[in-house]
Amino acid sequence: MKTLLLVRHSKSDWPEDMDDFDRPLTELGRTNAPKMAEFLRFNNIDIDSFVTSPAVRAKQTCELFSQVYGKDYSTKEKLYRPSEENFLSVIFDTDDSVNSLALFSHNNGISNFANSLSDEIVNLPTSGVVAYEIDCDKWSDFEMAKKKFLYFYSPKNFNQ
Repeated sequence: MKTLLLVRHSKSDWPEDMDDFDRPLTELGRTNAPKMAEFLRFNNIDIDSFVTSPAVRAKQTCELFSQVYGKDYSTKEKLYRPSEENFLSVIFDTDDSVNSLALFSHNNGISNFANSLSDEIVNLPTSGVVAYEIDCDKWSDFEMAKKKFLYFYSPKNFNQ
């Protein structure tokens, strides 16, 4: 059994004359990302591997999560402006020793991919996390494996 978590980057800024790729997190984004990571850890959610889009806002979000979990992360170009095939490619390349994989990416791609995995419809807000149980032992079997929606969390879970 494997677990896939999809994480949308935290709230980002839109500075004038800045390339989309280089957009940084806002103060709220820098606050919500570690709060979400702490929320997940408090709820005993293990994450073995963190893989992120190399875009600044996604990478900063992943860095904050990986600090909370005390684990390294890697970047994959395919997670920036991703298609469903891009997500599948990253998943297929994951080592089978990883039981719980977190992918950090962007809308619309990440919500579209999430919605392709189950009947549970989600529109991931910034810092949003959705997870699925994947009935397989090898990530290469992901596409044909049965997938079960586990949970969806947004910053609203702890900003009340």
